[in-house]
Amino acid sequence: MSEDGWTMNEVLSVALGIGLAAACGFRVFVPLLFVSIAAKAGKLNLVPSFQWMGTDTAMIAFAIATALEVGAYYIPWLDNFLDTIATPAAVVAGAVISASVFTGLDPFLRWTLAIIAGAGAAGAVQTASVVTRAASTASTGGFGNFMVATGELILSVVASFLAPLVALVLIVCLIVYISRKAYKRYKVAHPSQEAVTTTT
Repeated sequence: MSEDGWTMNEVLSVALGIGLAAACGFRVFVPLLFVSIAAKAGKLNLVPSFQWMGTDTAMIAFAIATALEVGAYYIPWLDNFLDTIATPAAVVAGAVISASVFTGLDPFLRWTLAIIAGAGAAGAVQTASVVTRAASTASTGGFGNFMVATGELILSVVASFLAPLVALVLIVCLIVYISRKAYKRYKVAHPSQEAVTTTT
């Protein structure tokens, strides 16, 4: 980070990291495989301590893990069990993948952002995914989970390719959510002012 503030490259790297972390909430290993392939092809710069993610060994390992994860989610009832493992795994993956692309940042700031923003984004998306699957299981007896699994896979792939845009959408949604919460609390705390505004 420069003394005058954040550079455009640093802003983009943070947006990329948060977007990739969010993608981990849909599928843990798809974004990791994406990062490995992109780094291997020279299309993505990684933090020096994460250069191993761009090696052939890492790429093969992530490819196998991706295939096993994607396939497992199409097995009835096993998908719900996997959610209990995937939730903490997604949080860890979100922190790791975001830290790997937060280039140009001080190590302390990098890991602080990775843990708060990266892990937080992955955890939020994964939680929404678990809730969606539970609702599908309850309403369809698990037969609708095939469509849920397919949708999550597609979203994970798309989110990995459009990571900065995903980060922007998440930030906007967070701002809207916080603003609505703040406005509701304001209305509760100042009912008289609301009444005066209505009568006038």
